[in-house]
Formats: sequence, structure tokens, C-alpha cells
Amino acid sequence: MLNLPKIKSFFSKISIKKWPSKPQWRQFFKILNKKEKIIFFSLLFLFFSSFLILAINFYFKNTEIKPAEGGIYIEGIYIEGAAGSPRWINPLYDSVNDVDRDLTELIFSGLLKYDLNGKIIPDLARDYKILENGKIYEFYLKENLFWSDGKPLTADDVIFTIKSIQDPNAKSPLRGSWVGVNVEKISDLEIRFELKNESSVFLENCTIKIIPKHIWETISPQNFPLAFYNLKPVGSGPYQLKNLFQDKEGKINSLTLVRNPYYFGKSPHLNEISFRFFDQEAQLIESYKKGEIKALSLSGGGRVVVSNDLKDSGNLNYLSLPRYFAIFFNPQNSNVLAEKEVREALNYGTNKKEIIDKVLGGYGKLVDSPILPDIYGFNPPSKVYEYNPEKANDILEKAGFLKNETGIREKIVKKPLPFQFKSNLTFGSGGEEVKELQKCLARDTEIYPEGEITGYFGQKTKEAVIKFQEKYKEELLEPFELEKGTGEVRKLTREKLNEVCFEKPGEVISLKFSLATLNQPELVEVASQLKSQWQTLGVELEIKTFEIQNLTEEVIRQRNYSSLLFGEVLGAIPDPFPFWHSSQKKDPGLNLASYENKECDKLLEEARKNLNETERKEKLEKFQDILIEDAPVVFLYNPDYLYLVSKEIKGVNVKIIADPSKRFTDIENWYIKIKRVWK
Repeated sequence: MLNLPKIKSFFSKISIKKWPSKPQWRQFFKILNKKEKIIFFSLLFLFFSSFLILAINFYFKNTEIKPAEGGIYIEGIYIEGAAGSPRWINPLYDSVNDVDRDLTELIFSGLLKYDLNGKIIPDLARDYKILENGKIYEFYLKENLFWSDGKPLTADDVIFTIKSIQDPNAKSPLRGSWVGVNVEKISDLEIRFELKNESSVFLENCTIKIIPKHIWETISPQNFPLAFYNLKPVGSGPYQLKNLFQDKEGKINSLTLVRNPYYFGKSPHLNEISFRFFDQEAQLIESYKKGEIKALSLSGGGRVVVSNDLKDSGNLNYLSLPRYFAIFFNPQNSNVLAEKEVREALNYGTNKKEIIDKVLGGYGKLVDSPILPDIYGFNPPSKVYEYNPEKANDILEKAGFLKNETGIREKIVKKPLPFQFKSNLTFGSGGEEVKELQKCLARDTEIYPEGEITGYFGQKTKEAVIKFQEKYKEELLEPFELEKGTGEVRKLTREKLNEVCFEKPGEVISLKFSLATLNQPELVEVASQLKSQWQTLGVELEIKTFEIQNLTEEVIRQRNYSSLLFGEVLGAIPDPFPFWHSSQKKDPGLNLASYENKECDKLLEEARKNLNETERKEKLEKFQDILIEDAPVVFLYNPDYLYLVSKEIKGVNVKIIADPSKRFTDIENWYIKIKRVWK
């Protein structure tokens, strides 16, 4: 225990008006024995330790971790040949190349953009109005917008961009979406679009990125694709091009973007974004494992097997895109596919889950509808073709398709007889039936050697009939115990003449057709799975593969296929019109099944014009049910977009993207470094 009397005596000598001096403190320690000093310093240590703990606790309770500026993000991209390298970092042409779209997404901005859930929100525009039931759209730009070279961005740039797209000399793939749209300037910050018809989906058009007028107005539209600025872009997005590196052949190996100091939005945390391009997937994966790149997409031309060690090395993001793959039937080129029962049977006989598991490694979702209810929030279709091979076989049996000795199903289609003997004919008869009788008898020179076609039933004709009856005496004479023919054409003779004179009308239809698709590993494997599955139903499927240009020009545009395995990419706003309205059956329409239904046409037209989301939803769900009942297609799957990002990269939260480039939708919020700040 402490010696309290001594301590009390010590402090009684100290003036209460002064803090003890150093000599006085030394006297204090002299009055304590060794044990008392240990106790004293122990208590003093506990006091300061408690104070430190409380201070640290206070700091952590009243501060939070926030992203800090800095860090370099490096992504690896697999490209197939020179065509996959960056060519046009230009919104007018980026739709033909995934890499170009990635870069324009980061370098340019549009009037509108997509949020994390794929919804359309303002970007360059601060606001917009929809007038006259969707026939007029007015946009109001934010103030103090600038290009990355410091020049002002105004309504003139927006108008120049749209008119450049509309100019046929520029040859922009986007031109079709802007035909018939009139754009005019209201003020430096206001633009008006006037459409020929009301539209509830026009806002999707306005996500197009804007190009700078002061750069491109000096170049003639026909020279746009060759312009220097396609690889030296000036944009208004969060990043700008710093440099790019090409090999001796001019192929771009890598490029780097840095923050745009004139960006109007939230400044990104990442200082730089670099892209490195690989022509072999194995090299891409190896580079990621070595830490040379921080991210890569695993959904490309081929399906990469995602090993466990690869998944564990980072965060694997399963992104949903509004797209699906399906088999589109073209009944105009195939009699067998013109039959609804066959199309229904093929739907029931397709094991979609097996295809997803075997071809996609399980990274995909079943699709049963053209409006993707899961993505757009619609109700599922009232009818779903669940895998049921027994039902598929039963439908084909009832439709008259029976398996032959080779296991392929066939159907005999009967046709009306061109002519039939219906009257009794005797000596002296005349007319068209007698002519047909003479033609038939003349086929056999032993029966009617004269072969005269007179239309009069004379003696020669009678003798020919007698010979005919005697040739088939077992059927025509013996039942009546006759040895000689009568020479008269009555019931039994008439029936035999109908049987002998006219071939049985019928056409054998084999359950056989071809399937066209892109010569790409994933789709070729899907086609192979379909062939195997349908073979068990008695279907003989011929697979035809094409390179992308040939498939587009020679097959799809000309509708030169019986069935087509292909994908369709939808927008953020559901609009099945381009894919299923009868007006889109021919190129450049996208109605790949040549589908035609007047009720569906009406529903699609009304939905496209209706601004009321609830009413649009009802019409599209009704369209969905009608189309599925008609079975013009076998819907297959919606593949996941797999995006593997190093755990070092934080803030990647996007879930639904309109296209792969929209994985950078919230790039401003991605970060590597952190800091702690007061709340």
C-alpha cells in the first residue's frame, strides 16, 4: 500500500497556487519505496493506455474510409485478328467493334446515359421534356460543358453529331435509327428533336455519344472513316487518350487513358486506365495470374473455362445484358417448318439447361420470351415450353410424322386427285370421261393398241375395256363368277381404273432441315448439342457455318436459311418491334423468323407509341403470349457477361448493362487507394 501520511505531508509543503517544480517532484519519488513506485507507475501506465484506447476508438467512430485519388487500372482484352483492334474511337462508327465501344464509353458523353441498373438517366443534359405524346423531345444542356481540349460544348455539337449520322456520305451504321428525325437548335443549351411518329423508345437513341463540331467540321463526311481523329479522339467523358503503342505492322498493342481535367461530372478516383490487347486467350489469362493486368472479360468469341483458382483470385462479376440466343425458323424456305406442330415439338424437345451447362459452363439463364421478363420486370409468359421429349414425340406422331427404318421421321401428305371416274360408261357414251378412259387404256398397248382418243365410246373402246377387266379378273370378274369382261365401266371397274390410271397423290416430307449459324466456337457447339437432342426426336439436322460477313450478307439479309441460330441484342427500353413486326421481315428489318401476325403487329405499334409504362407493359405481355403460342422460334439462353476484376479494385457495382462497354458505367466510383476522413 502507498504511504499516505508521507504523501500528504509532501503535498502540504507545496503551495496550491503553483504546479510542483522538478526538485519537488524528485522529492515525491524519494518518499516512495520500491513497491510503491511499481504500483504508481503501473497505475500511470493504465491511465495513458486507457486514454490512448479511448482516443483511437473515438477516431475510428467519427471517421470513415473513403476512396482516395490515385492508382492505375489495367485491363486485358482478347481480340481475334486485326479487325478486333481499336480502329474508330468515334461514336459514329464504334458499333462495329467491341473495343471501340469500350473506349468511346470512357472518352465521350451523350445527352443521356445508363445507370447501374441499365436505366436511362441524364448525362450532358440536365433535363428533358417529352411533348405531343412522344413526337417531340426537348433537351436542356448543363452549363459550363467543355471538350477535353478546353473548347466549349454546346447545342451546335449535338446537332452536328446527329446530322453527321444522318448524312449518307458518312456511312455511319447508326443512320437507320435517325432516319426521319428532325433536329433543331433552340439556344446554345437547348435542342429539339421532332419525330415523324410518336415514340416511347426514342430516349434510347439519345444515349449516342456526341462528337466535337470544331474538330470534325473541317473533314468531309465521306472521309470521316479515314480521319486522323478516329485514333486521336477529343471527347467530353471522364477520361482522355494519353498515348497508344503500335507494332511495326501498325497493330495497336496497348493504350492508356488519363483523367479529363475538363470533365463536367464527378472526377474519377483512378489516375489512369490502360488497355492491353492479346490475340491468344491463354496469354490473357497468364498475364492476369501474374498480376500484369487487373481485369478481363471472360465472355468473348470463345468460352473460357473459369477455373476455381481464377475465380478465387478476384471478384467475378456476373453482368446481365438484354440479349438472347434463339433458333429462328423460316417457314418460307422449309415446308416442314411451316407446320406449327413441328415447331412446337422442337420447342419441347430442346434441353436448354443442358446447353447452358455443357456449352456455357452454367453461366447463363434460360430464356422463354422475347421480352426477357427477368431484366425488364415483366410477368413471365403464360405458356412455357419446358423440356419434355415424350410430349415432343407424341406431337410429331399425331401430326403424322412416323420414323422410317433409319430413325428419321417422315410424313405422307395427300393431295387431291387430278381426275376421277365418277359415271357409268357404256357403248355409245361420250365426253371428257371417255377421253380420260381412252388415255388410261392406251397406256397398255396390249389392252388398247389403237390408242385412239376420240371421246366416243365405240367398239374399239369396249374391246379395250373387256381386256382391262380380264387382266384384273380376280377383282372384277370372279366375284360375279364371270369369265369374260362385260365391256361396261361400272362401280368396281371404275374404282380399279381410278386406282390404276392415276398415281396415289401424296408427297413424302422428311423431318429434315438445315441450321445456319456463325462459325464461332460457342455457337458451333450449341448447334452440335441441338443436332444431338433433336436426333432423338427423329430430326435430321444439317449444320451450316459461315464467317460473319458471309452470314450477314448472303444468309441473313437474303433470308437464305431454313433455320438460324443467332443472337438478338435489345435496348434498355424494351422494344420488340424491329424483331417481330411483319414490316421487318425483309432486310434491313430484323424479323429473322419472317413472323407475321396482325394482332401482334397492332400491339407492337401501340406499345411503341404509348408513354404510359403500365399500358406498354400490358401490351407487350399480351404480344409475348401470342408469339409463344405461334412458336416461330426456340428461345434458348441469355449468357452471363463474366467480368473478372482483381480484389485490389474496389467500387465495381454495376449489375445490368445495355452492352459490354457499359461495364464502365460507374467508372468514376472505382478506386484502388483509400483514406480515412471525419464524418
